[in-house]
Amino acid sequence: MRIEFESVVTLWDARVESWFFATLPEELSAEIRELPAPTRGFGSLRVAARIGSTTWKTSIFFNGSAFVLPLKKQVRQEQSIEEGGIVAVDLDILDV
Repeated sequence: MRIEFESVVTLWDARVESWFFATLPEELSAEIRELPAPTRGFGSLRVAARIGSTTWKTSIFFNGSAFVLPLKKQVRQEQSIEEGGIVAVDLDILDV
């Protein structure tokens, strides 16, 4: 399943190391939760993601209201992504 969305980049720094995320729209997240998919840790789904010319494989995680996509440091550096910026994401869900 391929999806596209835009998101404001958010920072979660509840640990020693900060994590940056793009959040999928709640409506889209609700649709994804209804898909038949294998049970994985933390309700995660494996994905292939692309922002600009950077592609990588990771997982999206459900945070209670929407899925979030972690943005690795390498991706943020290659695409000049900062907290509060807006990113356009292409996502292929691999677990369906």
